[in-house]
Amino acid sequence: MTEQEVQTHIIPKSRAIINEVKKAVIGKDDIIIKILLAVAAKGHILLDDIPGVGKTTLAVAFSKAMSLDYKRMQFTPDVMPADVTGFNVYNKQTGQFEYKEGAAICSLFLADEINRTSSKTQSALLEVMEEGAVTVDGVTRVLPKPFIVIATQNPIGSVGTQMLPESQLDRFIVKLSMGYPDLDSEISILKSKASAGDAVSPVAARQDIIALQNAADEVYADDKIYRYIASIAAATREHPCIKLGLSPRGTVALCSMTKAAALLHGRNYAIPDDVRYIFNDVAGHRLILTAKAKASGEDINSVLSDIISKVPSPKI
Repeated sequence: MTEQEVQTHIIPKSRAIINEVKKAVIGKDDIIIKILLAVAAKGHILLDDIPGVGKTTLAVAFSKAMSLDYKRMQFTPDVMPADVTGFNVYNKQTGQFEYKEGAAICSLFLADEINRTSSKTQSALLEVMEEGAVTVDGVTRVLPKPFIVIATQNPIGSVGTQMLPESQLDRFIVKLSMGYPDLDSEISILKSKASAGDAVSPVAARQDIIALQNAADEVYADDKIYRYIASIAAATREHPCIKLGLSPRGTVALCSMTKAAALLHGRNYAIPDDVRYIFNDVAGHRLILTAKAKASGEDINSVLSDIISKVPSPKI
């Protein structure tokens, strides 16, 4: 895709989506942009935050702005894998089994409080996220495209929560935290009389989202950018404070998000600033600090900042 096509079609549509979502989610512009980057990179999003900060509102607003069919499931300990993937039931009148769709059969699936449910149900969702399809009784059904999962989890330590395994965390292209709104934003929330559903209008069609994803795939990355990304990944594996470094899947995710960031900045080529912009959000949830680093009070963001400052940035 040429830079002119990016400027005349992709950027206006992207800005329209962002502006619509901002009507419902006030004061979280950076989070909104990064979620759209994840959508462009064909990834899934994990929102880690306390209840009541607008995670569900955000997902609903995106589904409406992008004209995507949306389903939400509250993950509790008694949710079964079949609730996610669907199941077959016997119809006495026809004498045949009929498939009943699960909650994940949609374009945008909000998995609320995913870390409250059983490992078995988490694994069923992981398969759907990875394969883009559900398999019930040997029959595979491909999900509509685009297929996006926005999962939320409450901070570890909340009642009834359990940590997601590293294999599942690795399937989310980014992990974001919304946090509390600032004072002015909270005042605007109090003054706002429209609900998220009333405030947001459809401004893009399914085909526009697919075009956005295809355009992100076509963004040019110089060999210096690929080497820069690979060097950063290698640095995470060699850092003394990190026990588990960035996996190859994480490196691919970093590359995809870099291209999406370049696209939404109005370019059809990537630069080192694009890598730095999304590095912490892509890598933070995939890395595990050593016990010594935790005991000395190190946090993952400070370690990531140390890595990004030490890896030489190429000149493009």
